[in-house]
Amino acid sequence: MALNTEKFISQVNDLSAQGNLHTEEILVNMGPQHPSTHGVLRLVIQTDGELVAQAFPQVGFLHRCFEKIAESVTYRQVVPYTDRLDYIASMNNALAYVLGVEKLMQIEIFPRAQYIRVIVAELNRIASHLVAFGTYGLDLGAFTPFLYGFRERELILSIFEELSGARLLYHYPRIGGVAKDIDAKIAADIRAFIKTMRRTWPEYNALLTENQIFIKRSANIGVISAENAISYGLTGPCLRASGVAFDIRKAQPYSSYEKFDFNIPTGQGTKGQVCDCWDRYWVRMCEIQESLKIIEQALDSLPEGEIRAKLPAVLKLPAGNVYLPCENPRGELGFFIISDFQPKALRIKMRAPSFCNLSIVNKICRGVLVADVVAIVGSLDIVLGEIDR
Repeated sequence: MALNTEKFISQVNDLSAQGNLHTEEILVNMGPQHPSTHGVLRLVIQTDGELVAQAFPQVGFLHRCFEKIAESVTYRQVVPYTDRLDYIASMNNALAYVLGVEKLMQIEIFPRAQYIRVIVAELNRIASHLVAFGTYGLDLGAFTPFLYGFRERELILSIFEELSGARLLYHYPRIGGVAKDIDAKIAADIRAFIKTMRRTWPEYNALLTENQIFIKRSANIGVISAENAISYGLTGPCLRASGVAFDIRKAQPYSSYEKFDFNIPTGQGTKGQVCDCWDRYWVRMCEIQESLKIIEQALDSLPEGEIRAKLPAVLKLPAGNVYLPCENPRGELGFFIISDFQPKALRIKMRAPSFCNLSIVNKICRGVLVADVVAIVGSLDIVLGEIDR
């Protein structure tokens, strides 16, 4: 599709110049039930035939008042609600919130708990990217990648079930530490998963990375320059695919990330064009490899000791405010917390990476074919539970 776009536009322009073509712009709804909108997203597309003139995202169909609910319950009771934001990365959501609370409380977390948090966060990052891999293949017409992605993801969910008793919404990171320790069996399961994932990663590569149909659907589509990525507030793989090597785990390390050696994958480009849909896919694939390295290092150097600090039954945070960002699978997730020394927060505001990443859709969808809108939205890897919250 990408290779035919320029030819199609050229033919339309020629016919228009000859006065032989009369077109009319129409509005088309894509979603909120369309499977390629990755949830209850509505895109209002203004089209001239097959060409897209504008694409306006309409959100709010999954709004659940997270921020106001978080201000009406105690600090500990907020943690399960964070699981339901980006429900593909529940471990990462909870980690960002508890780190914010702990920073405002100025409490020290035991080293073992910090390492365990890193392990589960990186496992969840891999699980999230596997879903992104599978659903993106599905968006572009390939069903097999979807089956492959869930194959290895099931191994991660089984590990999380051992740790938390759940397979989607974990409530595992807790204020002061984590809910359960990693014992020898779970550590062995994690090492077995690392070995399996490294063996099967080339299979993922063979399915999509150099697949000519996939390249034609994703290369040179949805190009985002580094300047546009920064000005629109893009973070995570969407920003790094534009060539900006920014990762909060490196720039503002938390939970002992500064002790681990890993690289920041950035867009490499295909056919000489960087910052396109293919790059955003490829950065996520590379991040799976880096996460495996981090998990292995954390297991090898896992300290002995306690996993949870002793805290009062009722938490009253010192009066003040804090903002703490974390590197989620989709970018910078941050919680801004204002405390007035009560058992509940005065204000809680959330910086959702998917919401910011979605903001660039209209800019990069102008002038593409309708089919390319599906490729663009899928490449952003949004989750509507986090956008609408």
